[in-house]
Amino acid sequence: MSPRRWSLLAQRPRLIGYVLLVETTALALTAATAATVSIRPREVAVLAALAGMGVLQAELGRQVERVRRRVNNTPHINMTSVWTFAGVLLLPTVLVAVLVATLYLHLAVRSWYRLRRVPAFRTVFNSCLVILTCHAAGFVLARTGIDGMDGALDRGWTSIGALALAAVTYFLVGALVAVPGLSVTSRSFQELFGGWADNLLEVATLCLGMLTALALATFPALAAVVIPPLLLLHRGVLVKQLEVAATTDEKTGLFNTLGWHNLASHELTRAKRDEHASFGVLMVDLDHFKLINDRHGHLAGDTVLKAVATTIGHAVRDYDSVGRFGGEEFVVLLPDIAETEVVTVAERIRDAVARLEVEVADGDEEKVITGLSASIGVATYPGAGTVVERLLQAADTALYEAKNTGRNKVVSIVDVA
Repeated sequence: MSPRRWSLLAQRPRLIGYVLLVETTALALTAATAATVSIRPREVAVLAALAGMGVLQAELGRQVERVRRRVNNTPHINMTSVWTFAGVLLLPTVLVAVLVATLYLHLAVRSWYRLRRVPAFRTVFNSCLVILTCHAAGFVLARTGIDGMDGALDRGWTSIGALALAAVTYFLVGALVAVPGLSVTSRSFQELFGGWADNLLEVATLCLGMLTALALATFPALAAVVIPPLLLLHRGVLVKQLEVAATTDEKTGLFNTLGWHNLASHELTRAKRDEHASFGVLMVDLDHFKLINDRHGHLAGDTVLKAVATTIGHAVRDYDSVGRFGGEEFVVLLPDIAETEVVTVAERIRDAVARLEVEVADGDEEKVITGLSASIGVATYPGAGTVVERLLQAADTALYEAKNTGRNKVVSIVDVA
């Protein structure tokens, strides 16, 4: 293929520069360390064992991995850390680089190609990023005076802190170095660094990497027993992600109808056990949203919806629940709140939406959409109803009253009555 058609050259200049910087640094460090070490046959055998187990685990978990990558909308964390971190604890860095290259080449050829076409530069960048991460973890381990897992065994319990510090370094450097290489710059913290499930998975793989290194250093045949729990861990994370995906609105990241309704039903059950309990339901609808789609396009409309979703989330408490019922309609559950305070929250949301300015792309130009407004209907338990459907109907009735009497206003079911 002609260099002019390389996908890397089609990226923004800063990304091209950063990719080349990471790759050059990884290659330079590996070359520098290669000149200072002598490789022993035992280390070659360990390299072959780690590469073989890594390929086997990837093959056995390939179907799960494909589904997990489809439902997960964050920077992807695969399972190779088990083998690469074990390599940090057992091998000279030059062999760790060979291990990383082997595993990522296999992932590119066998595990990823049917899911989506990953540009070659991304695979190379990711492998070089992991090589840099391994260099950093190995450097920290060496600075503590620990010569890998063999040295840790000689030092006994006093080496636990050094191993933990190496794992923390691996975790943090991998996360931080990856961020400038992401192709999308306007992301939330979770989209940049992943959610709890992703990061706990990375921590778990590092722990399994320690156990793998320990097994290979003491009783090599035991290293193979790491694969079954790793596959179960992999599947367990997938199940959790599927549960989240089933109750999450894909466009905004809010609860979808099912997810919000489940939370409201739980809150209703709790409220019925307390005769003094009260909670609020808000129906929020953007005014004249169709005009945004007509004037700026549906992609701009999606950007506005995401911005409004974020704005509503910032205007309520951490334990309030915001959902999207489709189109430009949102719903908010406000637990443990007095009836008089529900309208105050609704007014805060309305004011925040009115002040919102949303940057959208219009060809090669950036435009700012302003002048947004929202009509909000308010219903409160138990006054407006004692079942979820009745509360939603009451809030919806109040919403239509707000729409029919001028828009950009808050109407309570009490006002309608």
